[in-house]
Amino acid sequence: MRAQDSATRPTAIAVSGLDRPTAPAGEPKRPGGDSARLTLGTVLAALGVCAFSLTFPATAWALEGLGPWSVTTCRMTLAALIACGGLLALRVPVPARRHWGGLAIVAAGVVVGFPLLTTLALQTSTTAHAAVVVGLLPLTTAAYSALRTGARHSRVFWAAALAGAAVVITFALVQSGGTPTVGDLYLFVALLVCAAGYAEGGRLAREMPGWQVVGWGLVLCLPLALAGAAVALLSEPVRLTGHTVAGLVWLVAGSQLLGMVVWYRGMAVIGVAKASQFQLAQPLLTLLWSVTLLGERLTPAAPAAAVAVLVCIAVTQRARG
Repeated sequence: MRAQDSATRPTAIAVSGLDRPTAPAGEPKRPGGDSARLTLGTVLAALGVCAFSLTFPATAWALEGLGPWSVTTCRMTLAALIACGGLLALRVPVPARRHWGGLAIVAAGVVVGFPLLTTLALQTSTTAHAAVVVGLLPLTTAAYSALRTGARHSRVFWAAALAGAAVVITFALVQSGGTPTVGDLYLFVALLVCAAGYAEGGRLAREMPGWQVVGWGLVLCLPLALAGAAVALLSEPVRLTGHTVAGLVWLVAGSQLLGMVVWYRGMAVIGVAKASQFQLAQPLLTLLWSVTLLGERLTPAAPAAAVAVLVCIAVTQRARG
């Protein structure tokens, strides 16, 4: 999760003051080395977005043999155990008391809320439909961040943000025959809770490495995840297939851990603003995976809406202020 998961990814518009490329902490500056370092950072950021774009297809695969609560709690448990091991192995100090409130919001939004709500939504929605709706996430994150921090944005920014929201709402209503489905409601709530998690994570990432923000958020959820996994696995049917195992492995290793590591590293090297431009392609990549991996048939409205949202987000990126 992105952090979001395909769900669990931070955006430039959610974090102010972090838009300039900087060398990662502890890395010495070498004459003539900036070009190679920036190239590496660009590759890492792109790999992070590719990892996140597979989150919804991986969730669909996992749901073939597990219930939605089992998928969510098993994903949380495995990722939290790995994060706990990494934090202990590296002897990372426990965060200061003032950070735990923000970490709780990160945990509730990115570790629990977004993965659970999108998993429930994918029981009735296609991954293509979900990708278009969740493509609005950078804009909802910007709105939450502005309310949370008092940041001021231009009228052009807000006009583009409202236009993107209108596109997504219209798309969802057209696809559902004029009335939002239960899956749409799950997705819209997922946008709100994940936006809060991203904005709080962006704020905390100014005081500790981003991967530690995600790691401590996971560890915070470990007791709940263990109890939830035990109950869910006993209550829901379990049928382990190749798709189920592959999907769950990717959700843990790809979306929640590896994706976050390379994404935060890429942002540290090339800057949040530049890295976030790669996120504009994420809904379109997910549409591609939904066709090639799941065999879904796209309606003409899906790619059209995804491109329209992409344009709106691009405008907000250039109108920040």
